[in-house]
Order: sequence, then structure tokens, then C-alpha cells
Amino acid sequence: MRFGRRKITYYDTEAGFEAEKFAARLLLLLMNEMRASGRRQVVFLCIGTDRSTGDSLGPLIGSRLEAEEISNVVVIGTLEHPVHAVNLDRTLEHIEEHYPDAIIIAVDAAVGRWDHVGLVTLEKGPLRPGLGVRKELAAVGDISITGIVGGAESGDPLFLQSIRLSMVMRLADCISRSICLGMRIIGRRVENFSSQAAPF
Repeated sequence: MRFGRRKITYYDTEAGFEAEKFAARLLLLLMNEMRASGRRQVVFLCIGTDRSTGDSLGPLIGSRLEAEEISNVVVIGTLEHPVHAVNLDRTLEHIEEHYPDAIIIAVDAAVGRWDHVGLVTLEKGPLRPGLGVRKELAAVGDISITGIVGGAESGDPLFLQSIRLSMVMRLADCISRSICLGMRIIGRRVENFSSQAAPF
């Protein structure tokens, strides 16, 4: 579900996951995007559905972020109001209309190599929702975060329903904690943000 060939940073959620390192990298990408674009508001677009265990990562994270009520952050895509293949285009139109100057951080489950299952990725640039299960959806996001829940060889949407919930919950916990940590830091800086490079 990643888009193109770019530098991807991987984080292992089983081997001593360090939320501080993930948060620092997210902060770097976000501050650089703010500096380059002049945008200050942030939209977390959390993609997926609660009807499939493997695809529920995005809505789980969205609901956790929404509960935190982080200042200057809009969360779209929760367990109660998920964003998925059926309503993604309409959601993007809504974002363009109501948050035209926002930086979009897209969050989604992903498939990849079997030895990458359980890892989290963070990178600059968009992701392609549904690509791993052969769906053609629009690329979304200025920054993308994924949790790898299965192997890419399957290509069968039904296999996502057999993903263990315990792994999805672990990924959601690691990503949510890291995002909250990073956004609290940037929230204290954004009003006084200058054109200097991020200090990481």
C-alpha cells in the first residue's frame, strides 16, 4: 500500500519499540513540510474499516487520536466513522473543501514482505490505499504511516479478516503513542515556528 520507491523508515513493534524515535522522525517530516509549504494545520486521515480485522488499524488509531483531542489537529477516519474504499473520494473532497491548507498524514494498514509483518513504516509522500489487495484508489497524504499486517503475496481481500487482532492492537498502540508524543511537542512549537530546519 506504499506508493513508489522512497526512503522508508521501519520500526519494529516487538523488539523494544521506541516511541520517542518514531515521534522525532514524524516531527522532522512535519516541521520540514510546514517550513516548505507554510501550512500549519494537520489532518490525520486514518483509512480502513472495522469490518475486517487486518484493515481496522486506521480506524483504531483514528479513534485513539480523537479521544486525545490534540490541539490544531483534525482526525478523519474512526471506528464510528471509518474512511474506506467506498467513501474515500468523497472524504478527500471534504478535506479539500474544509481544510484546503492542511498537511495530510495518511495512516493505513499495509501488506509487505512476510519478514516485515509487525513493522511500522514512516515516510514522506503519499500511500495508495487498497493496493495490496488489488484495489485502485487515489494516492493520499503528504506524509504516510503504515502498519504491516500481512504478506503481499496473497492479494486476497479475505485474508485480512484472518489477521490476529492482538497484532493489530499492538501496531495501533505503538503508532498512537508515537503520534501523540510528537504532536504534543510540535503543538508547543508551531506558533513560534521559524524558517530554521527542524533540530533532529
